[in-house]
Amino acid sequence: MDAMLWMFLPLFTAAGSALLSFYIMQARMEVALAKEREALVEARSSLKGMEKETEARLKATEEETRRRSMDDFLGEFRVEERHYMRESKSLFLNKKSMVLQERLYFRNLPLSNWVEHELTVEEGGDVSMLAKAASIFTARGLNSEKIATPALTAASGERKRHRMLKG
Repeated sequence: MDAMLWMFLPLFTAAGSALLSFYIMQARMEVALAKEREALVEARSSLKGMEKETEARLKATEEETRRRSMDDFLGEFRVEERHYMRESKSLFLNKKSMVLQERLYFRNLPLSNWVEHELTVEEGGDVSMLAKAASIFTARGLNSEKIATPALTAASGERKRHRMLKG
């Protein structure tokens, strides 16, 4: 039996060593696989983040492009204004009025006929302020100063006439 033990002892030692090295290598492989999975998850999350960032940039670029094109489109509109003073004299009344005519254009194409406003002017009234106050095509912002119209006659009830003239 002693001979058999000495004969099979190296075999048992080799088998134990092989089994031990197998388990050690299996553990190393699991650690390496876990690291690879962790790197893969990190890469996927960074790709998703980059994808979301790219989508956000694309949306922002589209919005900016839309905004620019809308600004360019609105920049093509213009208003042509002309005004002149009209005096009507009667026996007892000398009335001075300003006639303001406006027309809306897109590039060189008229979009409207001439719109005429007739406003009664007092002596010493500011005609340019009166023209700005009576304009219907001029955009006034919510925060802009309200244009005072001291040149309008209060007694006449701010007599305004709007007429569409064929252009």
